[in-house]
Amino acid sequence: VQSLDTNTTADSNEQLQRKSSKHRNPPILKRLSSRQMSIRQQLSRQHSSNSRGHSRSQSFASTNGLNNNNSKNASTEEYQLQEDEILSTQSLEEAHFKQRYAPFSSSFCLVQCGVLAAMMWQCGVAPMNINPMVGPYPDALNYWGAKNAVLIIEDDEWWRLFTPIFLHAGLFHLGGNVLVQADSGNRWEKEWGSIIWIIIYIGSAFGSSILSVCAMPDQISVGSSGAVMGLFGGKLAEIFLLCCEKSKTVEEYAGEQSRKDQACAVIGGIVVVMAMSFIPYVDWSAHLGGLVAGFGIGLVCFSFKIRMWIFMLVWLIVGVGTTIALFSGALAYM
Repeated sequence: VQSLDTNTTADSNEQLQRKSSKHRNPPILKRLSSRQMSIRQQLSRQHSSNSRGHSRSQSFASTNGLNNNNSKNASTEEYQLQEDEILSTQSLEEAHFKQRYAPFSSSFCLVQCGVLAAMMWQCGVAPMNINPMVGPYPDALNYWGAKNAVLIIEDDEWWRLFTPIFLHAGLFHLGGNVLVQADSGNRWEKEWGSIIWIIIYIGSAFGSSILSVCAMPDQISVGSSGAVMGLFGGKLAEIFLLCCEKSKTVEEYAGEQSRKDQACAVIGGIVVVMAMSFIPYVDWSAHLGGLVAGFGIGLVCFSFKIRMWIFMLVWLIVGVGTTIALFSGALAYM
């Protein structure tokens, strides 16, 4: 009788272990490649010791109570598996971030909001038939440093190539630019690092103003949309240069997945913004200038991430040559 009970208990334990392993390894995990599984294992080892100890205690307790509460233990293991999957996904999305915060992007957003509030407080709000963006009068924008081709070329006020990124025509104009900058701009600063981000942002700001002076010299222009388009151009350059690079670490795999997820959104955003650039009161040349400048500077910055030194050198030369040719040609035309 004792041997029969022992065999019965062993069979039941074996069946329960099979059920438990089935819950721990659902079919969706079996379809993952070996590279993805190894990365998930590396991510799981990055969890804190408290969470691991908690999950192990739950697993140990559920194993001891399998004979009494099979259904309850199975649901507990399913919940634990879902929790681990969520943690792994969140860790994978942020594994390639170089920093936790985006100081430059956040600071520019705050300064831009403060400048518009100060302009509206000092100069008042223009009627809708004069400024449909709900903002100050056009002469106030010019006084505060808007792009003015005559003042830039004839009076040598070259600082007006940079100051327009702090100015906006009104609340609608500010809201659209700040929302994109606070979302995509913050994320890309965390991915790239603040140094690369500020180089692309400032370079694109100059590029947008230079092309605007060349293409639309009779129009006063303000806004950070050219610099924001430069960030999209820089991201497009990163996706283009690293599309064939194979990841070997968790950070590289997370960056690869992020670029794949953002490729369609970046291209779609560029198409939408450029399509809206030809409506009244929008400077299409500033958008195009910022996009091209950001792409050229991005070729220079992200070429260093290519492993093969031959391709890295080729794209570095292409990026430097393209950027110098565009800026020098536009400045000479001015």
